[in-house]
Amino acid sequence: MFNLSFRPKILDALRHYSLQMWLRDLGAGITVGIVALPLAMAFAIASGLPPQAGIFTSITAGLLISLLGGCTVQIGGPAGAFIVVVYSVLQQYGASGLIIATLMSGVILFVMGLLRLGTLIRFIPVAVIIGFTNAIAVLIILSQIKDFLGFNVTNMPADFLGVAASLVSARDTFNLCAFLLALGSLVFLFVWQWAVPRWLSSEQTAKNSQAYKWVLALQRIPGSILVLVFATTYVYLSDLPVQTIGTRFGGIPSGLPSFVFPAVHLSTLSELVRPAFTLAILGAIESLLCARVADNLTDDHHDPNQELMGQGIANIVAPIFSGMPATGTIARTVTNIKNGALSPVSGIIHALTLLLIILVAAPLAYYIPLCALSAILVFVAWNMGEWREFVHLKEFRVPYRLILIAVFLCTVLIDLASAVEIGLIGACLTFIYRISSLTRFEIVLDTPQVKAQRLYGSLFFGAVQLVEQLEHALPEKALILDFKNLIYLDTSGTDALKHLIKTCNKRGVKFIVCGLMHQPLEMVKRASLMMLFSEKNLYDNIEAAIKHEISP
Repeated sequence: MFNLSFRPKILDALRHYSLQMWLRDLGAGITVGIVALPLAMAFAIASGLPPQAGIFTSITAGLLISLLGGCTVQIGGPAGAFIVVVYSVLQQYGASGLIIATLMSGVILFVMGLLRLGTLIRFIPVAVIIGFTNAIAVLIILSQIKDFLGFNVTNMPADFLGVAASLVSARDTFNLCAFLLALGSLVFLFVWQWAVPRWLSSEQTAKNSQAYKWVLALQRIPGSILVLVFATTYVYLSDLPVQTIGTRFGGIPSGLPSFVFPAVHLSTLSELVRPAFTLAILGAIESLLCARVADNLTDDHHDPNQELMGQGIANIVAPIFSGMPATGTIARTVTNIKNGALSPVSGIIHALTLLLIILVAAPLAYYIPLCALSAILVFVAWNMGEWREFVHLKEFRVPYRLILIAVFLCTVLIDLASAVEIGLIGACLTFIYRISSLTRFEIVLDTPQVKAQRLYGSLFFGAVQLVEQLEHALPEKALILDFKNLIYLDTSGTDALKHLIKTCNKRGVKFIVCGLMHQPLEMVKRASLMMLFSEKNLYDNIEAAIKHEISP
């Protein structure tokens, strides 16, 4: 059924909007806009795009996701999950291929929302999500080693082994200045994000001291912004011999994004279907997980289908304005919430803040060192991974471990699309096995003349062998089956029952059914099995059937 209603969250949020809410959204929007600046540039550069592509994406997609999405405080923009896929598409199909793939992923996302498939994303197993999330984090860290160590690599491959080989080949171009600046930036981020908050919350800390008040006030400034300012200032004043945005990309243009729409060929479209689906699935998972995090922090409830439709429109528009794939971003959304955001207006202000920055302060980006941006991305990737899951693997069942490790290794060594496919297939097979193992017969009566059994669980294609086994040990007079505890019956189950009934008829054995109701009864009627049952062989309960068959 189509979701014909298109109602963005902003419509409900603005019904009782006030000046006080505007002031809180204004502060949160400006803050998250500043936070998004280094991340947007870093994600774009890591994906093989110029830094302005990330900023343009945060502006266009961030604006549309807040305007048209189904979450009140979610912030949209480029995300680390896309880096590997985007870089791979760029290497194979170029910038035009990426634009088309992103457009296609936007259409897929919109259709998913239209078909009310937003809730289905929740059924993707946790092992699959953790496996590819950790693998993407590893690949992001690997992709940043080049800039972190100051290596001079002109053309970095997209695959894991190719990246590793290129890094080894470029080891002679190691830049000590870049490495020390990146290392210092990374250490500062860990201290600022982890050590300082722990010191502030420590019971031994003097809460009334001047140092405490200063540090508490400065803690409102995100570490990535401080790293960006300090590293850029240091490179500018010291003329440090490291690569910057200016030396590699010629700076960032101070103007609005240009409209780009490449020529579309049918052959290209067919080749880009798989990466487009990968981008769509990744975007859906990332945005809906982010929306759930936002719900938990704000006691709100997002509309998953509206969110997918909003994400879809954003991914249709962003690439034709020099952007890249976009989705909901957890780090920026949490920053938005912690700074007091109350409505999608904060997301709109975040986009306008970035637009103002690029119009006014774009020339200042010339001296931003790439090694500092790589340190920010390494820190983001480290926080992105759920590394404790590897430590606690032995606590989980073997299928969970195998799926997680398989998805992780496939993502790292092959590609993300194959990894998700393998993970989902493995999870489905595991689920089928578990459900089939829960399906069982309980013997109520077993004599040479009459056999009576209760069926528990689901009679589907993975458990029909239980019915087939009955054919090898039929009684002489009557076979009684109690379906009262059967919760599900599929077409394979009805076919197996039909074959069993025909076998009983050939051997002169009465086939008696008890307790048939709900979904199994509906399936029996649809499969025309009722015509094979005799009215006198249908009972409400197994006790009555047994009493009738064994009475003289």
